[in-house]
This record gives sequence, structure tokens and C-alpha cells, in this order.
Amino acid sequence: MLLTFVNLTSDSITISRPLSGGLTCGRSRLMDDEAAEEICTIGPSQDQHTQIEGSWNKHLFFKVLKPGWQYGNDRSLGTSKEWLINPESLLVRISLALGASWQVLDVPPDCPWRMYCSRVTRSHHKLLVLPKRNMSSFLAELPDSLPLSAVVLPGTHDTMAFYGYPISQCQSPSTPLSTQLLFGIRVLDVRLAIIKGQLIAYHGIYPQRTPFSNILASVHAFLTSPQGSRETIIMSIKQEDFAVNSHIRFSKLIKECMIANPGGWQEPGDGSGDRGMWFLDNRVPTLGEVRGKVVLFSRFGGNGEGWEGALEGMGIHPLVWPDSSREGFEWMCKETLVKTHDWYNIPSFLSIPEKVALSTRILVPEIHPHDSPHIPHYNPTYLAPIPRPRPPLAISFLSAASFPLSLPPTIARGFGWPKLGLGVEGVNSRVGLWLLGILSGDTPADLKNEPTSSEPQEKPTLLHQPHEPRIRGWVLMDYFDEPEIGGLVPLLVECNFRGRKAGEEGWP
Repeated sequence: MLLTFVNLTSDSITISRPLSGGLTCGRSRLMDDEAAEEICTIGPSQDQHTQIEGSWNKHLFFKVLKPGWQYGNDRSLGTSKEWLINPESLLVRISLALGASWQVLDVPPDCPWRMYCSRVTRSHHKLLVLPKRNMSSFLAELPDSLPLSAVVLPGTHDTMAFYGYPISQCQSPSTPLSTQLLFGIRVLDVRLAIIKGQLIAYHGIYPQRTPFSNILASVHAFLTSPQGSRETIIMSIKQEDFAVNSHIRFSKLIKECMIANPGGWQEPGDGSGDRGMWFLDNRVPTLGEVRGKVVLFSRFGGNGEGWEGALEGMGIHPLVWPDSSREGFEWMCKETLVKTHDWYNIPSFLSIPEKVALSTRILVPEIHPHDSPHIPHYNPTYLAPIPRPRPPLAISFLSAASFPLSLPPTIARGFGWPKLGLGVEGVNSRVGLWLLGILSGDTPADLKNEPTSSEPQEKPTLLHQPHEPRIRGWVLMDYFDEPEIGGLVPLLVECNFRGRKAGEEGWP
């Protein structure tokens, strides 16, 4: 078995192969130096290929090396290259479920890392070790100077669509709004209709039961909590009942509900411009401007009747939104170019590879939506300088649905065992594999191409690459926590800490 280890943490990690069986994953104490055979030591931002010879029980010890520690009973290691080997070692089982292309590895809750295993070939697996970031407060780690266009924000398409499986449901009932926020979701796609004078979550013609007031209460509770006070939330609001209710009435009810619920404001205002928890300017703000706030993204409202400042006072307001544009489209929000992909009406699940290629390419700065999806290499693209004065904003919907061959669960999750030729790999799994490759320093030519050799490709290690990959944008998903619980969102979040250069994108 050929293993490629990629270490994106700030730790030096030594990896050993246990010599005894009957081990349990988690933390297992090494009693002496003979308990395991050392395979390699990997420094921060380095990778290494290792061939495992002979029989192997698919378990590895991972030990963090930190200077100044001691081993056992005051037994100093003494040399700079033999820092600390923590007597408590993390034992991890390296395996992939039948037909899976990647998987989150099971580690103890107090482990400082997230670990992923991906399949390169049947006899070649890649292990990626990432720092474990707090998904409920990851934006607190980023500087105030970043415009939101230069931040990767995970989001949910049809955030409140928990009912009507398999046609209208887009999120699992086990991930209500409060859970989504704690799990790192920062872009909400709220779709509403007027029912008996009240705004209720809807998806198409199917009621989703949750009142808009409850949604606002959940968001306000999160933003006023200790973990959420330095976060920001984008809330896209779209009218679903435009065929029976006027846009003027809908817009009026939205504003009244925003004012009356927690996080609202007094109107007429006192001249201070205070709008409670809401940011209502029609521009892309910096992160520092909107910590603890909701940025309204209004896909409603006509010409802004009834709002102070009209279209300039109801948040980011796109003037165009072509229905299910395969190629994507662009529009301007003041000085920010917004690139958007929302191709949802795909013919069938056979279009999943094309959907993935189109929805991911705009997340790479400098790729134009009209470029061919079969770009030979990502490397020359994401190394290009970010244009000034503002980086472009990419908004990408990974979701798609049409009846009967591309329903939301089918597209997001896929079905069967695709690696065995018995099924189709879903969008979420393919995007996860794409992100794992990008974070590992790969430059994949095309997601539809499979490696044909188990031999590692000749390329510089992460430490010696001239630039880190750069992925940016707002990414909205169906069933965001599948196929791997806690898998896809942390990969998107980690992109916020990669490819940063002083003086670019607002990075200090």
C-alpha cells in the first residue's frame, strides 16, 4: 500500500506503524520504543510518500512533536531534531467505506486535527491532516479588513426545506437552522410565501412550516451568543408566491417582520443609520463592518418601494438573475464583480460531472464563467493576482433538481457504489474530493479523469511550492453534512487560511 501524507498543521508529526494487534482507535499509550515502527516524520506544510510493505492492520500512530516537552518520567529527548514524542499517541484506522472516494477519519473529540483519507487508486491512499478549527466561530480568526468577496462562506440552498422528500426536501431534518449555524453555515437561502397574512418558509409549492419570525429569532440568538458574536451571516430572501401575491406586499411584510423581531430597529430612525442586527447597504462590506450582523441579500422587492433609500437600502440586490443559466452569469454590486452559478435544471444525474465542473471553476479566482469547463490546469489560474480594488465575489450553488431523474437527494448524495461501477457519485462527494486535492497541492485537470497509476506524481512538496492554492466564494449546498458528517464544510472553511498574501484581497 502506497500512502501519501499531507500535513497542513503547524505541528511536526511523526507517524508509526503499530507492531501489535488488538488496538482500539483513539488514544493508546506506547509503553516502550518497540511498540511501533516509525514510518516518517512530517514537518508543517510538508507531504511525503511512504510504501507500507507486508501485512498491515490499517492502523497508524500519529504523535505531535513539540519542543521543550519530555517523554515519560523526566526522560528528556535532549536534541533539537528529537523534540517531544508525546507518550499519548493518536491511533487512527486508515480505511475507506465500500465505494467511497474519501472519508473523514474517526479521531477523539480532543484531537487538535481533522484527518481525511482519500483514494487515489486501489493501492494508493492519501491522508490529509488539517488543524481543527471551531466551526461555530471560524470567522473570528480572520482579519476585519477582508471583504466578504475574499472569504469562503459555506451555505445551504433552501435552508429551511426539511419536508417533502424526495422532491422538495433539500436539507436533512437532523440539521435545523441552529445546528447549521453551529456547524459553520454562514449563507442562508430563505424562501418564503405569505400564508394567512404570515410569512412562512416555502420551497416551490410545498410548505416548509417554519415562520419567518422563528428564523430571525434563531439567527439573532446565534449572533448574540459568545461563539457567534464575531461571526456574520448572509441571508438571501426570495419570494416563492409571486404568482398570487404582489412583490410590494411581500416586500412590506419582510420589512415589518425584520423590524418587529429580535435584532430589529426603530422606524423612522433617529438619523444614526442604526438597523439593529441588519446590514442594509447595497454593497459588499468588509468582515469588520458586519461582525455580529446579518447582511441582507434581497432577491425580492422590485424597485425597492417602501425601503429607505429604495434599492440602496435593502442590502445586496442583484438586478439580474437568469433562470437556471448553465454558463453562469455576472453582475456588478458597486465596484465588486459578482460571478454566479445557479444551474439547477440539469437533465439527469448523468450531468453531475458537468454540474460539478461548472460550479467549482468560478471558486477559483480569475476563471471566467464562460471559459471551457475542461480547463487543462487550475495552477496557472489561481496563481494570478487578485484584481484591485476589490476581489470578485463568486456565488456558487452546488444544488440541482429536476423531475424525475435529478431530484435533490440524488444529485447531492449520489447513489450506490460508484467506485465499483454500481452507482453514481453525488455532487457533494465530488466537490469534497476536489477540495482535498486542491488543499493537498494538486492541480487536477478534470474531475472526470481518474488516475491510472499508483505511482506518486513528481511535484514539489507543499513547503516548496511558490504559492498556495486559492479558493474563494460563497458555496450553497443541499444536504451539506453528507456524505461525511463534518466533512465538506471544514474543507471549505480551511480555504480561508490558504493562499493568503500580504497586500492582496484585503489581507494585512
